[in-house]
Amino acid sequence: MRKLSYLFLMFILFSLTGCKMTEDEPAPFTTPKPVAFKKGVVNGTVYAKNGVKTIGGAIIFTFDDNHKIHMTTSGADGKFHLEAPAGNRIIHIQTGDGSNFRTEIPLVVVNNETHTLPASVSKLNQIANMAYVKGSYDEIEDIVIGLGYTVSQISYDDLKNMSTIAAYDVIFLNCGSRSQGNSGTATPNSDTMIYDNLATFVTNGGSLYASDWDVAYLLGGNSNTNACNTAGGFIPDALLCSTNTGPSTTFTNCTVANAGLAGALGFTSLDIQYDLGSWQRIINYDATFWDVLVSHSSEPLMIRTNKFQQPTAPQMAVGNSANSGFVTICHNDNGTSATITISQSDLQAHLGHGDTVGACATSTNSGNIYYTTFHNHASGNIGNTGPILQYVILNL
Repeated sequence: MRKLSYLFLMFILFSLTGCKMTEDEPAPFTTPKPVAFKKGVVNGTVYAKNGVKTIGGAIIFTFDDNHKIHMTTSGADGKFHLEAPAGNRIIHIQTGDGSNFRTEIPLVVVNNETHTLPASVSKLNQIANMAYVKGSYDEIEDIVIGLGYTVSQISYDDLKNMSTIAAYDVIFLNCGSRSQGNSGTATPNSDTMIYDNLATFVTNGGSLYASDWDVAYLLGGNSNTNACNTAGGFIPDALLCSTNTGPSTTFTNCTVANAGLAGALGFTSLDIQYDLGSWQRIINYDATFWDVLVSHSSEPLMIRTNKFQQPTAPQMAVGNSANSGFVTICHNDNGTSATITISQSDLQAHLGHGDTVGACATSTNSGNIYYTTFHNHASGNIGNTGPILQYVILNL
C-alpha cells in the first residue's frame, strides 16, 4: 500500500514539473512571411516635343512612400518599362540632370496592373530658356526647332551683356559666329568682357555648346584658334588645346566612347565627314577635366565637362525662373546614385534620406560645356552625327 502511495505521489510531482517546464519553454521561432511589395508596371515611349522623334537615354523614375527611387532608362527607340510602387505617384521623365528638360506625370499605379502612357503625355517638355549665336557654317538651331523646341537668336555683342545672357540656361555657339558678325571687332581675343561673362554663366549653372571654330570662345583666338596658349578664352590652357589644322577628310569607324551616349543612340561606331578644311583638332586635353564622348583612334572628337569653376566669378541667378521651385540633387539609394531634379518642397525629405544637393559627378554647381569638332552644316548633310547633336541638345 505504501509502495502504491509513493508511486502515485511521484506521478503527481512529475506531472506538475513537466507542466511547468512546458510553460517556461520559449515558443518555437517562426520566420515571418515577407509582405508582398505592391507594384504595377508603367510602359511608354519618350518623345521630343514634336511627338515624332523618340528619345533614348532618358531616365524615368518615381518614389515610394519612403523616398526610395524606382528608375529605368529609355532605350534607343524611346521605349521604357518601369516597375512602380502602387499608389498615387508622380512619374518623372528627364534628360541630362533634369533641369532643362523634364516632364512630370501624375498617375495612380494599381497593384498588378500595367499602365501604358499615351504619347501625348510622355513628351519631354522644355524647361530651359535657350539661345544661339548665328554661325557661318553651323546651324544647330535647325535641329533644336526640328525637335519641337524653341531657341532665341542673340548676337555676338549680346554676349558682352551679362544681364542678357543670364536670362538663358543654354547658349549654343555655332561654328563661324565670331567671324560672321562681331560688330567690327577685329580682334575677338581681346573681348575679355565676353570671356568673363561666359565664365560667370557656366560657374552659376548655365550650359554652353561650342562647335568647331567656336572653340575660340573657350580658348581664345579670333575667328578660330590657330595655336595652343592663344590669347583670350576662359578655359585654362593646361586643360585643352585645339588648333585649326584638320584637313578635309572622312573618319571611318569613329567610336562612341561613352556608354550612356551609346545606349541612347543605339550604335557604338559611325563615320564622320569633315568636308571643310581647317577644322579644329583637339591636340591635347586634361582627362580629369573632360569626358571623351566620341573619338577616332586616340583623338577626341567630342568632349564634355561639368567641372569648370571660376572662383572670382560673382554668384548670380541664371536661366529660366521656372526652375526656381526645383533643385538638382544627387539621389543616393543603397549604393546607387543618380542626378535628378526634384521639387524644392521635397528637398528636406531627400536630404534626410541621405541625398545631397548638386550633381553626383561633381562637387560644384557648374553647368555643362560640350565641345564638338563636327557640327550641323547649313545644308543639313550631317549623317549619323545628327542623333549625337540631338543628344547634346537634350543633355546640356
